[in-house]
Amino acid sequence: MIPKAQNNPVRFAVVFIVLYFGFYYFNIAFFAITNPGGYYSPFLADHLNYIFALRWLLLHFSAFILSCFGYATVVNNYELLVAGRGIIQLVYSCLGLGVLSFFTAFVLAYPKSRQEKIIFLLAGIVGIELLNVLRFVLLALFWNKPDNRIIDHHTIFNITIYIIISISLYFWVKTDIATK
Repeated sequence: MIPKAQNNPVRFAVVFIVLYFGFYYFNIAFFAITNPGGYYSPFLADHLNYIFALRWLLLHFSAFILSCFGYATVVNNYELLVAGRGIIQLVYSCLGLGVLSFFTAFVLAYPKSRQEKIIFLLAGIVGIELLNVLRFVLLALFWNKPDNRIIDHHTIFNITIYIIISISLYFWVKTDIATK
């Protein structure tokens, strides 16, 4: 049972907003200092670069899935090429860190038990990134870059993922209300 003081909607909103902007801008700042130029930190870039690690994991997992379906792939630090199909370049905005910042801030700010938060947070992060991998696989196979983009795959992915997150959060919050 969560103490009544933690069920304050104003407290939730303030904590959520502070956490969201904290996570979001921390990621941007960390990205900036782990790329040469400006306030570059070789130590952070070489030893604690979670952004590089996430990009590597997403690219290699996407390549693995494609290879399971018989496609030949080539991967470097930023790109995934599917022989005879297409190539995707995984830039910072493709990593989903903004979406993860939103999701993480909401889960941490919401008044539930630590165990419920940890389980839902881990499952949500894995789910979000698996959907991201699915997007990369589909883009590598089917995306042709038109000269005049009518449809932007980032926008489609963001709309889709926020709908899925909203539905997930609704049911996660609803189960809390139903148990009281």
